Amino acid sequence: MRELDQAAVAAALPWPALMEALARMFRQGCDSPLRHRHLLGDDASLLLMPAWTAGGYTGVKIVHVNPANTSRRLPAVHAAYLLSSAVTGAPIALLDGGELTDRRTAATSVLAARHLARPDSRRLLVLGSGKVAGALAEAYASAFPLTEVMIWSRGQDNATALARKLAAHGLPARAVASPDPAGADIVACATLSTEPLLRGADLAPGTHLDLVGAFRAHMRESDGAAMARARLVVDTYAGALAEAGDVLRAIEEGAITRDHIAAELAEILRGEKTGRQDPEQITAFKSVGWAGEDLAAAMLAAGVTG
Repeated sequence: MRELDQAAVAAALPWPALMEALARMFRQGCDSPLRHRHLLGDDASLLLMPAWTAGGYTGVKIVHVNPANTSRRLPAVHAAYLLSSAVTGAPIALLDGGELTDRRTAATSVLAARHLARPDSRRLLVLGSGKVAGALAEAYASAFPLTEVMIWSRGQDNATALARKLAAHGLPARAVASPDPAGADIVACATLSTEPLLRGADLAPGTHLDLVGAFRAHMRESDGAAMARARLVVDTYAGALAEAGDVLRAIEEGAITRDHIAAELAEILRGEKTGRQDPEQITAFKSVGWAGEDLAAAMLAAGVTG
């Protein structure tokens, strides 16, 4: 069994190849029940995410999410991924699940943005300063002609630190003092917020929202008006309607109905539904994470196909 640490996983998952692997998995599908979620007290959670392809491979990701780790100067998420043969059950690779998650999450967002954001988008606003926020900035820079990357976080020092790190890697990044989306072409949110950071009234025509962080029903990064104004696409219907607080709370408030969801990502990638329909349209992609993404990324990193 191979073991791939954080650096090995990052090296094995370059953005273009990863996006293509994810697109194939979304188009063909796999067996992937909704993740198991177990509360460990306070806000800490244990997530179990299995996925498999018949006659191919199985994978299980074990994730611990602990928002309190930010005060300990530790990552909020720790994870490991086990890839095995679906035929024999033999383990093939054990991968750093944190890096796998960060990269597949960001790559899925940009895969969706290729169909939802304006191709000439140049100004990216990232809300959040953790590892996923950094991965989002790097992934968007690989696919869009960015001239400015703005980083906002409730901890200004954290935003400044991430901006400096990104700038050291050649990105035009700077910290900003407000989450105001004015002037941004794409707004990517990777926070653990339980109250809206983005309001529909503040969104300019043509803006694309990428809502990544709120993965439980009580969490949200946007208000109902933002959902109502946007052409809304989700990673999967099942995940969004079970866990996406941005969507569920907007429905509860009466801002939108279930029918407001225009598509799930697989339908767009298969050409069954459209993404952005005109340059002035506000679009939104809401993801909570799909186990098929992890399986696709793990197979790519381990160098197996099927």
